[in-house]
Amino acid sequence: MITLTGLTKRYGPTLAVNNLSFEVRPGRVTGFLGPNGAGKSTTMRMVLGLDRPSAGEVTVHGRRYRDLREPLREIGALLDARAIHPRRSARDHLRALAHSNGIPLARVDDVLELVGLAKVADRRAGGFSLGMGQRLGIAGALLGDPGIVMFDEPVNGLDPDGIRWVRELMRTLAGEGRTVFVSSHLMSEMEDTADHLVVIGRGKLVVDAPIEEVIGASAHTRVRVRTPQAARLAELLAAKATVHRESDTALLVAGLDADAVGDIAHAAGIGLHELTLKEASLEQAYLELSQEHLDYDGTQRRPHPGLAATKEARP
Repeated sequence: MITLTGLTKRYGPTLAVNNLSFEVRPGRVTGFLGPNGAGKSTTMRMVLGLDRPSAGEVTVHGRRYRDLREPLREIGALLDARAIHPRRSARDHLRALAHSNGIPLARVDDVLELVGLAKVADRRAGGFSLGMGQRLGIAGALLGDPGIVMFDEPVNGLDPDGIRWVRELMRTLAGEGRTVFVSSHLMSEMEDTADHLVVIGRGKLVVDAPIEEVIGASAHTRVRVRTPQAARLAELLAAKATVHRESDTALLVAGLDADAVGDIAHAAGIGLHELTLKEASLEQAYLELSQEHLDYDGTQRRPHPGLAATKEARP
């Protein structure tokens, strides 16, 4: 588990990370979202001890990264696929990492096979494509068979087959009980992969919630209900929700979930022919959050409707 407590980072007058507190728990894929400059990479660098916090702390399995004796056995990370000596082969790069952390050299061939680089293992990494470099970075992250993996934009440069492979890899790792923490700008991939989302804006926590809550709270999420008594049901729902008449018998309802709409209809003795949840996409939900929470005008950010957005807002 990764635990952030009041984590803050300043670069001179710039506040890059602002009092972040959240946990990245095992057994699920946690997506880390935010616009460019929001502080995601800086946060990940502080997890690995590459940047020192100005205030607060971050721990890995309850310890600071610098106190881990063999860190690659605890947490594996891909932050920059280009951070490899260009004249060193993929195999030699991984051997050096293994030697520094007391990892058996046999593990090098295992991860090269896993990421699909076994046939080019003796080629110099400087000649690798961006996608191949990403695969080598993932191999390095998995080298110590760690309980925590952390990826910053892991599908950058990968073809569709590679993107699917990374998605399945992360789901497999989480299914094994590992902690998976991944940042990405690809909302469709996060929607297919993540169980939980942490969203930050200008270094400050905006949302820390299961992905279904984030999508469910979107104004684009609707309930479609069809009934011969649509006009009467619309009147009953209007006090609690926004109702749009699709036709004489069909309504689109925003602001209530399907259970609540069904309960209101049942209490009034209104028979339903259809009751369907039409969920928003993660991209739509994220763009709403961007408009409401990431507008850097110095004013107080409003909570996202229907969503306990931050730990401070939770009971």
